[in-house]
Amino acid sequence: MQLFLMRHGEAGFNAHSDRERTLTDLGRQDTGLMSNWLGQSVTEFDLVLVSPYLRAQQSWQEVQKHFPKPRKWLTLDELVPAGDPATVADTIVAYAEHYEANNVLVLAHMPLLGYLVSELVPGIEPPLFATSGTSLISKSGNNSSIEWQYAPHMIG
Repeated sequence: MQLFLMRHGEAGFNAHSDRERTLTDLGRQDTGLMSNWLGQSVTEFDLVLVSPYLRAQQSWQEVQKHFPKPRKWLTLDELVPAGDPATVADTIVAYAEHYEANNVLVLAHMPLLGYLVSELVPGIEPPLFATSGTSLISKSGNNSSIEWQYAPHMIG
């Protein structure tokens, strides 16, 4: 299983709540750039799991312009900044197994994403994710490893 963990694009702060923050033009552009770059090595996602926060939903709208429709995509209430990493990791793996997904995209937030990497790959310190930054974790049975992590400024 290939788990692609992606942070939402840059978001503005002019909103009534954190949940309602929207992507900036740069956020849309960077998310498109990362998606285009990802599309050079990934043809499709079997399963996409997205945070309910507006900026993550908008990031998914940008990503899906670059890929065919996934077999299944879901909004998961657990994929919020303060989500519990152990619960979220178990939930992601359970959904992936249920839908027999090989390529899984998870679109969420910091600090959750950093802690998720540590949860999924024991012994790894939680990395920071730039906005639109993406990490690939390969998981086979109980073995998992982080393959790479890139941010838009690294590929542009």
